[in-house]
Amino acid sequence: MGKVDLHVHTTASDGLFSPVGVVKLAEEAGLKGIAITDHDTVEGIEEARAEGKKRGIEVVPGVEISTMWQGKEIHMLGYHMDVHDSRLLKILKKQQEARHQRNLKIIDRLNELGIPVTYEEVIAKKKGNARKNPGRPHIAEVLIDKGVVKTMDEAFDQYLGKDGKAYAVVERISPFEAIECIHQSGGAAVIAHPGLYEQDDLIPLLVEKGLDGIEMNHPDHPADQKRHYEELADQLGVLKTAGSDFHGERNGSMYHAPLGTCTTDISVIKDLKKQRLYL
Repeated sequence: MGKVDLHVHTTASDGLFSPVGVVKLAEEAGLKGIAITDHDTVEGIEEARAEGKKRGIEVVPGVEISTMWQGKEIHMLGYHMDVHDSRLLKILKKQQEARHQRNLKIIDRLNELGIPVTYEEVIAKKKGNARKNPGRPHIAEVLIDKGVVKTMDEAFDQYLGKDGKAYAVVERISPFEAIECIHQSGGAAVIAHPGLYEQDDLIPLLVEKGLDGIEMNHPDHPADQKRHYEELADQLGVLKTAGSDFHGERNGSMYHAPLGTCTTDISVIKDLKKQRLYL
């Protein structure tokens, strides 16, 4: 028995700790396992798994895929995929290009608002794999440096979040396509932090297309939402997962929550593996 955190980001996308670093933090936190779920990339997984073997920490290969449904961004988590699957890698490459275009649109909108931000300034905030896969937290850091905002929360509330002045969306695959992609690469598909979307009518549709689970325990879900999604998962007959959505602390603000804040039992890792046996 033991606790696992199934939603963790590294420097392969917009996290502050390297793949090796998050495994070390997991050990310090007393976790028995973590899932590396970087945005639209699987680049940090092999490094993390190697470190996990040294430290006795189970590292689940994962990914967080940004999708679009009815004009709203929906995030889908994949677990236990074959990270070398050519179809998966092809789709993730397209996803990274879409992320790049989204970043450029946000920067353009900030400039239109009279806030001088350049792509080079954003890239300079990227740790690890330089120039690869930056995200909104990196733009937020630039806004803090320039004194436009004081905190990450303020950056997202005023400019970068779904109701922000510079928020931008680009064409992406649908959540249904993400499920198919995850399944084709041997993985299990879980909807990430559904409480952030206010789109519960989508979940039964996803279940019809093979959704394997719901991330019911997330730091942005208050207690009543956690209960709601736990009950919904039971009603729909899908797995219940949990994750901190750990990115690290930027400018004194923890983006989502510390590693190990939201956990589930290690048996869920085995349950996710069982979900792909029919493939």
